[in-house]
Amino acid sequence: MATEQTKSEMTAEELFSLPNDGWRYELIRGELRRMPPTGIQHGHIASRLNQRLSAYVETHDLGLVCTAEAGFRLARHPDTVRAPDVSFIARERILAEGVPTGYWPGAPDLAVEIVSPSDRFDDVVEKVAEYLAAGTRLVWVIHPRTHSVMVYRVSGEVQLLRGHEELRGEEVLPGFTCPVSALFE
Repeated sequence: MATEQTKSEMTAEELFSLPNDGWRYELIRGELRRMPPTGIQHGHIASRLNQRLSAYVETHDLGLVCTAEAGFRLARHPDTVRAPDVSFIARERILAEGVPTGYWPGAPDLAVEIVSPSDRFDDVVEKVAEYLAAGTRLVWVIHPRTHSVMVYRVSGEVQLLRGHEELRGEEVLPGFTCPVSALFE
């Protein structure tokens, strides 16, 4: 049975048409959530990973890497739009008409979240679950405070990586590796 959208629920299209007020937003089951700007450490880690991923993806013609401004419409009625800190979409999933102007219609193949001091544990777990349920094949959650990365797979397996252990692209980004420590240098 379909539920009727209430006036308080926002759609992905309405979110996309909001004027730029300097804040980042996500849409969770129709509810608009404003997100404070991240700190410099967060941005530096995202930049380091983005540089490595982008270079690898371009060299091997694997697809598209996006940063935090890119929204992914994970669900409809009510709509959910998430914006991972870094994401990857495999080449074979890029639409024939090219990269859309609006939100990507679905989940990224890889979603990366960098935990900020203001993030609540429950919110991070909720994001991971939403990404995986929507079709994301691999999620990396980077923890700056502990210099570690939690790897979440569709199979339900979760792995903790630290130090010189290798973050791997697995079947999502075949051959990609990066020492966890390189993200925090």
